[in-house]
Amino acid sequence: MHSRVRTVLILIPLLAMAAACDNGPTTVPTPIGPTVTETFSGTLTKNGGVTHQFTATSRGSVTATLTKVDPDSTLAIGMSLGTWNGTSCQTILSNDATTVGTVLLATVSGVGNLCLRVYDAKGSVPASEAYTVDVAHP
Repeated sequence: MHSRVRTVLILIPLLAMAAACDNGPTTVPTPIGPTVTETFSGTLTKNGGVTHQFTATSRGSVTATLTKVDPDSTLAIGMSLGTWNGTSCQTILSNDATTVGTVLLATVSGVGNLCLRVYDAKGSVPASEAYTVDVAHP
């Protein structure tokens, strides 16, 4: 009998504390701006590179998807995302073997000037290749 009384006495304070617990006030995260998709295209030459600039207007995800390489759609090229400093692209995230369908995913913490760089990482572009990259960003 004493063990039942002791169990009940222990459970009552625990149940009272659980009932009194609250998750606290709900916090609303800082809003993330709407996503904009920009399409960048150009021509990549042997050992060359092309930089495209864009601006993030709030924090959020940035995705760059290689959608086209022509005439050789199986060719692997380099693609990177970074910050634009006014004269060049300071690379943050790179993939030297990007093929059609590959996605680079990054996160930005706020407003900023960003860049996409497409390049012949391994000298494998025979003469020239047309490319298209879709960049979705806040």
